[in-house]
Amino acid sequence: MASAFVPKLYKVPQDLPLDSGQSLPGAEIAYETYGALNDDKSNAILICHALTGDQYVASDHPITGKPGWWDRMVGPGKPIDTDLFYVVCANVIGSCLGSTGPKSLASDGKPYGMRFPVITIRDMMRGTIALLDGLGIETLRGVVGGSMGGMQALSLAANWPERAERVLVIASTARHSAQNIAFHEVGRQAIMADPAWADGDYYAHEGNGPEAGLAVARMAAHITYLSEEGLTEKFGRRLQDRDAKSFGFDADFQIESYLRYQGSGFTQRFDANSYLYITRAMDYFDIAEEHGGKLANAFADSNARFCLVSFDTDWLYPTSESRHVVHALNATSSKVSFVELSANAGHDSFLLPHNQLDRVVRGFLDG
Repeated sequence: MASAFVPKLYKVPQDLPLDSGQSLPGAEIAYETYGALNDDKSNAILICHALTGDQYVASDHPITGKPGWWDRMVGPGKPIDTDLFYVVCANVIGSCLGSTGPKSLASDGKPYGMRFPVITIRDMMRGTIALLDGLGIETLRGVVGGSMGGMQALSLAANWPERAERVLVIASTARHSAQNIAFHEVGRQAIMADPAWADGDYYAHEGNGPEAGLAVARMAAHITYLSEEGLTEKFGRRLQDRDAKSFGFDADFQIESYLRYQGSGFTQRFDANSYLYITRAMDYFDIAEEHGGKLANAFADSNARFCLVSFDTDWLYPTSESRHVVHALNATSSKVSFVELSANAGHDSFLLPHNQLDRVVRGFLDG
């Protein structure tokens, strides 16, 4: 994978404690910022990225050259308005766009590989909180996240309740379901079954690592981000660049070609070991379990305003998951609003143009 870019880095001054009981020495957090921090540092918005996202929320990706993953949402005059807010987005620990992760060098000068400690969503937030401390930001105007980013936002609200005034959670959940874990396990097994994975030590070998396994993992996951309605509308059973079936195993159908394209492109920008570690962190995620088995306990000390958004075609994190969080917040008399939006793109709807979502985001953060 290309590594010519130089990310903006913050070095955590102390060892970073982890839920496993281990610690991560010398951790570095890669991040990007947009807009200007005002004098009293009261206009900061933290955006948390999803599983395969990164800190380049509104700037061109240094490897692919593509616009930031939420470029339509963040910028001057946009729903998260950088004329008003100072936006911070950090690459989570365990990832591969600059923050300390499996491909980073350990103290012996060799990549961690599978020696990297298993991490949790709360561990990721410990790294992000350390970054906020380094930036001198004590209280966020808001924290915003979709999918795994929403998990991080909830984790911040539960474990650092004084750090955010507003918490906006989009297409997310407070716990990973058995179905979610199952899909992740399929992806992990695809990576580990690739001979090029080499027990996670592929950095030292010639070649590009377990690209075939990582591509399959991405293909399987990508299906969960879409909806049947959206797939049917976009692809149906239409053939790809041919008038008749090949009676072979090339990509006869457009959906097959699309998934292969998604898998192949993903291997150019993401690290296979990072995929293993981040999916495991998501599988371990269960805020209620962290707080005595009752979700309401997690938010008992929070004075933040909450807003939860779900999409009616999202079967990865369906509306019932957002309602579960809303009920827990209601039990603590928290200030919470909730909306289910209609969209045919499934889970990925939060990344795509959606006027109603834009109004919700702008209204909640500006209010």
